[in-house]
Amino acid sequence: MFTLKKIISAFLLPIPIGIFLLFIAFIYLMFNSHKKAKVFLFLGLSWFVLLSFQPISNAILAPLENSHKALIETPKVNYILVLGSGHKSDESLSITSQIKMTGINRLVEGVRHYKNLEKAKLIVSGYSFSDKNSHAFMQEQLAISLGVNPNDIIRLETTKDTKEEAIETKKIVGDNELILVTSASHMKRSALLFEKEGLKIIASPTNHMAYEDSSYSSFFSANNLRKCELAFHEYLGLIYSWLRDEI
Repeated sequence: MFTLKKIISAFLLPIPIGIFLLFIAFIYLMFNSHKKAKVFLFLGLSWFVLLSFQPISNAILAPLENSHKALIETPKVNYILVLGSGHKSDESLSITSQIKMTGINRLVEGVRHYKNLEKAKLIVSGYSFSDKNSHAFMQEQLAISLGVNPNDIIRLETTKDTKEEAIETKKIVGDNELILVTSASHMKRSALLFEKEGLKIIASPTNHMAYEDSSYSSFFSANNLRKCELAFHEYLGLIYSWLRDEI
């Protein structure tokens, strides 16, 4: 079910949808259906133009990122959970090159809170997928390199998605409050899933992307498509979780 969910969602993102529209245009063109080809060509080109335009991509992503305010001051808690992202093990590279930027950003936010507390456990999560190391292990290595005491780190190495992270975290923290760290775009769904499991969370969103960049190259860019991709992924996740009564 997990793999099927990932495969289906992968084809419902901006770039696959745009490619599909252009492919349909090409098929109609091959069969000399020029009017239909023009329609789908227009739809495909319009799709990419609109979603790569900064004001539109920001408008799509902002409602997700604005669901929770940034946690500037660190509250007194015993647990900090950093949700998993992605990595690729390669011992010839620095640990900062093996972990994706999203994962690094999340972990740094978690370590920031950890260093503001006298006694706290840092929980890192994420399974291995096709890699030899779990994501939790890789995050642990990065955390240690940033000065976190290895004895203060708890790894959740079998969790495949946010729902499983919530279930496993509940077993550890019980009724204690915890700081939940994840990307701002992912926080709305994460918070709903964790609260559904009865966890008392203090949201600490990071890696905000829905901001205005005044550089000329930013008005139409692949980065804006990336913002839309993140938003689509989260909206699909919210629908999926709602249908399954997980939120």
